[in-house]
Amino acid sequence: MIDGLQIRVRGQVQGVGFRPYVWQLARRFGLRGEVLNDAEGVLIRAAGGDMAGFLAALEAEAPPLARIDAVETATCVFAAPEGFAIAASGGAGAETRVTPDAATCPACLAEIMDPSDRRHGYPFANCTHCGPRFAILTGLPYDRAQTTMAAFPMCGACAAEYADPADRRFHAQPVACPDCGPRLWIEPAAPDPVRAAAARLKAGETVAIKGLGGFHLAVDATQGAAVQRLRTRKRRPSKPFALMGTMEMIRALCHVSAEEEALLADPAAPVVLLARQGCALPEPVAPGQPRLGFMLPSTPLHHLLLAAVGRPLVMTSGNLSGEPQVIGNCEAREKLAGFADALLMHDRGIARRLDDGVERITPQGPMVLRRARGRVPGTLPLPPGFGAAPQVAAFGGQMKGAICLLKNDQALLGHHLGDLDDALAAEAFEAACRDYAELFDHRPELAACDLHPEYRASRHAEATGLPVSRVQHHHAHLAACMGENLWPIDGGPVAGIVLDGLGLGADGTVWGGELLLGGYRGFERTAHLRPAALPGGDMAGREPWRNLLARLDQAGLAGLADEMLPGKPLPPLRMAVEKGLNAPLCSSAGRLFDAFAAACGLAPERQSYEGEAAMALEAAALAAPAAVADPYPLPALDPAPLFLAWAGDRRNGVPAAVMAARFHAGLAQAFAAAARALVDGGRAGAVALSGGCFQNALLLELTVKALGDVPVLLHRRTPANDGSLALGQALVAAARVIAPEGS
Repeated sequence: MIDGLQIRVRGQVQGVGFRPYVWQLARRFGLRGEVLNDAEGVLIRAAGGDMAGFLAALEAEAPPLARIDAVETATCVFAAPEGFAIAASGGAGAETRVTPDAATCPACLAEIMDPSDRRHGYPFANCTHCGPRFAILTGLPYDRAQTTMAAFPMCGACAAEYADPADRRFHAQPVACPDCGPRLWIEPAAPDPVRAAAARLKAGETVAIKGLGGFHLAVDATQGAAVQRLRTRKRRPSKPFALMGTMEMIRALCHVSAEEEALLADPAAPVVLLARQGCALPEPVAPGQPRLGFMLPSTPLHHLLLAAVGRPLVMTSGNLSGEPQVIGNCEAREKLAGFADALLMHDRGIARRLDDGVERITPQGPMVLRRARGRVPGTLPLPPGFGAAPQVAAFGGQMKGAICLLKNDQALLGHHLGDLDDALAAEAFEAACRDYAELFDHRPELAACDLHPEYRASRHAEATGLPVSRVQHHHAHLAACMGENLWPIDGGPVAGIVLDGLGLGADGTVWGGELLLGGYRGFERTAHLRPAALPGGDMAGREPWRNLLARLDQAGLAGLADEMLPGKPLPPLRMAVEKGLNAPLCSSAGRLFDAFAAACGLAPERQSYEGEAAMALEAAALAAPAAVADPYPLPALDPAPLFLAWAGDRRNGVPAAVMAARFHAGLAQAFAAAARALVDGGRAGAVALSGGCFQNALLLELTVKALGDVPVLLHRRTPANDGSLALGQALVAAARVIAPEGS
């Protein structure tokens, strides 16, 4: 037995090559001892040598996928080997962070493209720096036996790499090669699956491709007829498609800044929204949009296929619009036969469905629109003051479902699960709740959910049997933004501009254009958009003209509504509004965007996807000369004067783009002025911007600019939309327990 040091490393340190890294580092600094994985992360026991040099290098030179939260040291006595060893993993448990899936690293890419390498052309090459992680994980600790690779015994060559601490595949759990690993095939059958799929794509056909977290439907993005055919088959008339290309292809089609290039090349390999450069791709790829959503290939299979096709590909989720992405081979044969002319499949199981993430770079920094593959299950630190937080399970809202678990001073915000109105998405939500609880050994003392009692997520919270903390929708948005920015639990009130579609208000009415003042424990509604009726209730969210009718009538422009909406059932709708029948009052900023898009002739008769009208309005505003974007008036957040000013512009033939720009500027300046007054008056220490409307980069930029030198909290790692609701709910629920309001 010798005296030494025990070093505990916490964070994202399993499945990233951390143990061989420690082994090599220990040899370099002359240490004796051992390193192992266990339930809390990585444990090192070491003695002798240059311990100070070892500790200094431990964090500074960590592997690329590692994320170190803490390094804790304590003296210990242990039986040290003569050299330095990598010991077997410790017991089961789930106190460590699971590594997200990572895109193919340069070393693996070079191998699959090298005719002399034994992995040449192999679609499943990976190492400790890249490859599947969360998508194949079935349990912790992260070892091969607890992944879907357990079905593939390693051959001698792979086993030798796996056992060699000097090899980058040392303990890479998914390690495989053509002799022992997963295999690829195409249906209808062909000898070379990749070449056959490429030929079909170049011929204008649709191919369903099994990827890392589910199936994609792919077509050649340069062939307009093929893209339109896919839209028809998928019943997706206008929502932009995601694209995949090499960096060279992307640069030829889009403007790519250094920050955007870095984001594209990130191991998460998200879809990144980029400004178009010219019109080289057919209009059906992204109808009416000035941006294209591109991602780089994320797996060896995608690299091989893209190289064989030589053109950018549409790469959209393999599902019927609104349903979850298909992940199983049998399911693909059953559900995708109506979309695809061929299916490119493999026999490596997918443990959980993971959609592609969607992100962008704005003048204010990175923005996450959909937090998914490559980002989950990465954790977020809790703000100061939450150290005593109980384990909380929060279940989010009805749209853009995602759950959040609080444990060990960390928040684990789960992956995008879709809209829970869909029965299959609701099933996926229930499965994810069970999956996360089991995988992370989560034992909640408290559940959190939205105020709305009919949301599936709220009903799930009630069914847990736990005490339930109900959190108002927009308060959860505010708390999520505060939490991401590590605003302390006792940091004082924040003014929250929360603009979204809708949420049940604390007074039982429908909210959506809010200025809140508060913190995690509670809030005050200090101002809001003047409410207007939603003629037809939920139908108003799908048909923008209904919101235009309500706002024009409210502004005293009923005659103009009659002129602009011929053939619509205006008398019965007006009667319903007057009597309050299926026409609830609502302060929604999202519905105001819909109304104004309809006013400018930019909204469809019926939206085929959420935000379609608002996206068209933003696209138009971006095309307007900046010098003419004089803001429309919105006194006391009342849109009536805005519509009166717009009516004058309309009579004078002002272009729609200019009117769209004036709308954005007016909305941003009105809310910014009201929020700034709270800060200037000493009632708030900062302004938080949250809600789905702030995924509009123009609105975000104009609002930040109008706030001037006021401290502003923004979403950068979590979505501003309902995808982060669960995080806010969890923080509010925990804060109420740690220190109840008024205590």
